Amino acid sequence: MVKHTHTSRTAPFTCSKLLFTFPGWSAGVTVLQQSPAVDVVGVGTVTGRIIIHNIRLDETLMSFTQDWGPISSLAFRTDGPPIVASGSPQGHIAFWDLERRQLVAQQRHAHGTAVAAATFLHGEPLLVTNGADNAIKVWIFDQEGGGARLLRSRQGHSAPPTTIRHHGNDGKNILSAGQDGTLQSFSTVHERFNKNLGHGTINKKKEKKKKKGLSYEELRLPAITALSSAAARQSDWDGIVACHRGRLATTTWNYQRCTLGAHHLKPPSHSRDAVATAVDITSCGNFAVIGTSCGGVDIYNLQSGLHRGCYGDDKKAHSGVVRGVATDTLNQLTLTAGSDWLLKFWRFKTRKQEEQLKLNAAPASMMLHRDSGMLALALDDFTLLVVDIETRRVVRKFAGHHGNINDMTFSPDGRWLVTAAMDCTIRTWDLPSGCLVDCFLVAMAPVAVSMSPTGDFLATAHVDSLGVYLWTNKSLCGPVGLRPLPADYQPAAETLPGVTPDESEQEVASEEADNAYQSADQLGAELVTLSLLPESRWKSLLYLDDIKRKNKPVAPPVAPAAAPFFLPTVPGLTPQFTLPTATEQETQSKVLSWGLLSQRSEFSSALESALESGSFDRPVRLLKDCGPAALSVELTCLASEGGVASGLLLAFIHMIDSMLASGRDFELAHAYLALFLKLHLRSLSQDSVAMAALLRLSTRLEAGWAGLRASFDQSLCLLSYAKSALL
Repeated sequence: MVKHTHTSRTAPFTCSKLLFTFPGWSAGVTVLQQSPAVDVVGVGTVTGRIIIHNIRLDETLMSFTQDWGPISSLAFRTDGPPIVASGSPQGHIAFWDLERRQLVAQQRHAHGTAVAAATFLHGEPLLVTNGADNAIKVWIFDQEGGGARLLRSRQGHSAPPTTIRHHGNDGKNILSAGQDGTLQSFSTVHERFNKNLGHGTINKKKEKKKKKGLSYEELRLPAITALSSAAARQSDWDGIVACHRGRLATTTWNYQRCTLGAHHLKPPSHSRDAVATAVDITSCGNFAVIGTSCGGVDIYNLQSGLHRGCYGDDKKAHSGVVRGVATDTLNQLTLTAGSDWLLKFWRFKTRKQEEQLKLNAAPASMMLHRDSGMLALALDDFTLLVVDIETRRVVRKFAGHHGNINDMTFSPDGRWLVTAAMDCTIRTWDLPSGCLVDCFLVAMAPVAVSMSPTGDFLATAHVDSLGVYLWTNKSLCGPVGLRPLPADYQPAAETLPGVTPDESEQEVASEEADNAYQSADQLGAELVTLSLLPESRWKSLLYLDDIKRKNKPVAPPVAPAAAPFFLPTVPGLTPQFTLPTATEQETQSKVLSWGLLSQRSEFSSALESALESGSFDRPVRLLKDCGPAALSVELTCLASEGGVASGLLLAFIHMIDSMLASGRDFELAHAYLALFLKLHLRSLSQDSVAMAALLRLSTRLEAGWAGLRASFDQSLCLLSYAKSALL
């Protein structure tokens, strides 16, 4: 049963009034959508029925039935054609014509999950849909018969990603494989560069049998468990190789075409129960080395997809599961690690074993930094080993994680090893010093980690999280002390971005406020610092006469018809209202005190006080707040009183001398001094004390300009030399 309610305008959140109760349609209502027509709404039910109902007349105008289950969304088209779109839990969209009262078109598999919402843009033939598959799509209606086609889309993983790796040498693209079985590429520059390489199918021949009853789910490949990529020959053939859950055959992918590759690499002589567990592509991009659960390690040619051999005498490199494979830069060595606690070194071409290293525990994963020749091994006892492949000895051992180490990555220079474990910590180990230099705690356990080849970002993927998170390398932005962390160090918890933007913005703002750099007032005694005031505030001081002449009104001002009522004010430059604090005797007195007649401004008082204290910061700050016209009035009033004029003028000279001595507000000091001499030079020439102060100020000016001129000449000379060297 559906109830229509009305909310009062006077109290919108406290009271409501029931206007009418509809009898319903004997089914649960899932969607209510207002149509472009007044008083007409669309109703979707759990039985798949769509009712177009007039709520004013309580009359059903028409109804449709959808065969795909409950109605998940409804949308009315507003650009002309009377079309209503309905979404289904299977991800299909149906389009119904309201005039002909029939189905006109349908869009199957518009989303991988139920269509959560659908909206027609007002006055445009565009439909925007989204679903639980983490995708938003825009459909345009330009097909014959009223059909729609996909115009653009933004899509991520519909299930949490499990493996991420940077692709290429620029660090701008991240390959991500998720539990949904898709392989995607995310750009760190802009979303428009994202790519979706798709799911992939088991076999092209089986795909042709889809029309004979084979479903899409049966053809789709399972999730990717391990992948390796190389950009050296990706323009010639496939440059990505991936292992899938529960499958022996590995697949190749083409990054440029964004499709599944041409080859399925399957060892010829392994049992059917074997599964591909590890993969690595050589630095040249020509070969792929694949390890399996039965202990075999095989090598393939990526151009032709042919099997080129296997490691070991009995076609088994290890007696247990192969946990990791790697090749060096020059294709001289192949390194394999297995659950039999052995790390083996093989010749790449002859595939003969040279040496093996016994480990303390079974390795869980392996990562090689080819430039430095450092091999990192994550063991099942939560420890890390770093092996030098040249000397073939363990050079570092790290312990500190309290859970399985899921993934690890090297910095581009090979100095840092970043590890992610199930204890929800991400740790950075410094290989030269052998110490832990960074550690932070996250809310969800990280399952994959990858550092960009440029070293600016660290990408992580977490349990039950659809996103790929980027962390900034602070050592590239400013000085960071890489001191060893103490043994009892408790890592700080870092909040991952979520659905609370206000809290995250506050945290970012507080972090920026804590790390904000406070610049010094003056960097050096031999340097000068300019003020932050705009140029119009001090350049206009030299042309005030011209500005006043230009702004002089043509006609005299006209008095208003009725003069307003003015409150009594205190005489002076700064208007202040009189306060009723005078006594009755002072009010009746006809004699005015000298203080009431004095025209003393706040700046004059501050300047006189600064002459006694020796600190001129307050009068300089008051002058900065004044505009050009107000500043001219302040300087003119310094000589308005006969007996005090000499003292204020001398104090102003000392203020300019203090500004030049400190090196701050360099341009303001010269502009103030120029206007001051223009106004009071005649009166100053008659005072010997003031002239002596001006002579000392002139000496300081000449010395300051001489130092600046020397710096300018040196910089210009160096610039001319650099230009001549380039030419």
